[in-house]
Amino acid sequence: MGQNNTFNLRTAALAGHGAAGKTTLAETLLAATGVIASKGSVEKGNTVCDFDPQEKELGHSINSAIISFNWLDTRIYLIDTPGYPDFAGQAIGAMAGVDTVLVVINAQTGIELSTERTMRFAAERQLCRMIVINKIDAENVDLPKLVGEIRERFGSECMLLNLPAHQGQDVVEVLGQSAGESDFESVAAAHRALIDQIVEEDEDLLAKYLDDGVDPSVDDLHAPFEKALRAGHLIPILLVSAKTGAGVPQLLDTLVRLAPNPAEGNPPPFYKGPANDPGTPFAVVPDADKHVLAHVFKIVSDPFVGKLGVFRVHQGTIRKDTQLFVGEARRAFKVGHPYRLQGKDYVEVDALLPGEIGALAKVDEIAFDCLLHDSHEDGNLHFKPLEFPEPMQGLAVETQRKADEQRLFDVLHKLEIEDPCFKVERHPTTNETVIRGLGEMHLRAKLARMSQQYKIELNTRPPQIAYRETITKKAEGHCRHKKQSGGAGQFGEVMLRVEPLERGAGFEFVDIVKGGVIPGVFMASVEKGVRQALADGVVGGFPVHDIRVIVHDGKSHSVDSKDIAFFTAGRKAAIQAIQAAAPIILEPVVDIEVLTPDAAVGDLSGDLSSKRGQVTGTQARGTGVMAIGGKVPLAELDDYQGRLKSLTGGQGSYSISFSHYAPTPAATQQQLAAQKKSVGLDDD
Repeated sequence: MGQNNTFNLRTAALAGHGAAGKTTLAETLLAATGVIASKGSVEKGNTVCDFDPQEKELGHSINSAIISFNWLDTRIYLIDTPGYPDFAGQAIGAMAGVDTVLVVINAQTGIELSTERTMRFAAERQLCRMIVINKIDAENVDLPKLVGEIRERFGSECMLLNLPAHQGQDVVEVLGQSAGESDFESVAAAHRALIDQIVEEDEDLLAKYLDDGVDPSVDDLHAPFEKALRAGHLIPILLVSAKTGAGVPQLLDTLVRLAPNPAEGNPPPFYKGPANDPGTPFAVVPDADKHVLAHVFKIVSDPFVGKLGVFRVHQGTIRKDTQLFVGEARRAFKVGHPYRLQGKDYVEVDALLPGEIGALAKVDEIAFDCLLHDSHEDGNLHFKPLEFPEPMQGLAVETQRKADEQRLFDVLHKLEIEDPCFKVERHPTTNETVIRGLGEMHLRAKLARMSQQYKIELNTRPPQIAYRETITKKAEGHCRHKKQSGGAGQFGEVMLRVEPLERGAGFEFVDIVKGGVIPGVFMASVEKGVRQALADGVVGGFPVHDIRVIVHDGKSHSVDSKDIAFFTAGRKAAIQAIQAAAPIILEPVVDIEVLTPDAAVGDLSGDLSSKRGQVTGTQARGTGVMAIGGKVPLAELDDYQGRLKSLTGGQGSYSISFSHYAPTPAATQQQLAAQKKSVGLDDD
């Protein structure tokens, strides 16, 4: 592909809830464009995108997969993402690499949990959105009702770009024609509504349309269509059957003719300055001749090629032997082999242009969310961070063989760097290694991979709950640390106060000391001691959050004051203040969605209520299936899979996501505090 073909590129992600048929649709698109001779199937485990052994065994995606194909002289990069909420990290990360999100909805089950989250996230990131209704030829499908629910949920800007015909065996396009037969709704009416919505984006075109009474050509509609798409004023609805291929050519045509190219999509959210201060936007130009700017949105630990960084080129051209820097690093590395991904295959290419998705292998410095560039002056550029759900589900793990202990941490590190929603915690006080993910399915997949790929067998204990501590009022703390044992001693005195912050605010350290009573050189040690106290906790040994610590006075000694003295004084003063500030323990509360046969709705609602949960609503999801939404403390879900299986005869399923932290009941707090004392975690 030549340099002048940068604009003949499209990038899109297939996103939405699990079992919507995204992987099958990707397979159908590959077959329709001639990349593969015939379609594989998820059931047979021979699709291009679900190539991981676990994916083949489970029958659904757990990782995002990148493919590409050509249609009408345009290269389309497509990322197939997992749909189940447990693997949301892979889906969210993929959206940093595309201009358009194709939100796939199962015509049989309708709008589901991940559908809404995907639409909301894509809107927040200002990505162009299209809705693809799949399985239009399936039984018990009510497409008019589903389209009505989509418009009710996501707005009247959701407009049909085609209509089903011949009982879902075909579709009729409505943008370029106003006549034809469809299974529901008038083609003429859908055509008129769509044209009216698009021409509103162009005053000159609107005036001409009103004066002449003649429909603009599809070419004339491209610019206002793309403008409406970019602004969220138009969300096209396309209908397909990935199984039969109905609507697939129309979907491909839409991507080529109407989806934005790298220059037309909303500008990627780059900013200049400190990494934690996205205040100064930086305009990136998709010009192949400018400085290289590429963002890494996926890391893969491949057993054969090692660490692989997957990125989207936003500016410049990456070629073999290009010298690139990683973030603020001052030392460059030389590009060895730039790759284009096709499922599990790495295809070496001569160059990667703006808008293309590529990969580099065996570059240890590359990390998730880092920026690749070829100029020192771009070292202070950053990509607006993605917001990922908090990993709340936990398991304490230990190796079955002592010889695997050291290797365990190497493997856990590899898993952690490639999944932003998988965290590893080491608790030195309890000597526990805890892994955290987005749900039981997420953790089960990690354990299976450690067993199958890395041959590490683990013992696990019940989920560890990520409790937190906070304070409920202001209080003072004071510590004079004085130690003399012959020769130079230790002296440091710290006076501070603590104040509660709003939930989720984190931690603030404020230094208002005047007159140099605590020399500035020691203030970092005071803060380090305070942070240590917060990390260790006071009530139950859990981290303290949502607190402001203000150091306002103290004393020093010209000879005996040392870093260790002020570290100790700061730590003990913080503990004293927190103990006096009515500390409480907070527990994570999660949003839960339970899919169940409608006959079990009453029993499940009652079960959630008995576990301190709150049912927020129910909704029909296909024939005989109901979705129960609610909020419940994570601690009450330890054995939920078993209870759900019992109450639904094995037909129920559930997914959770973090909602907020709330105070634990008094009895629970007393129990957790007693456990801390029993393992000797009290402050000295």
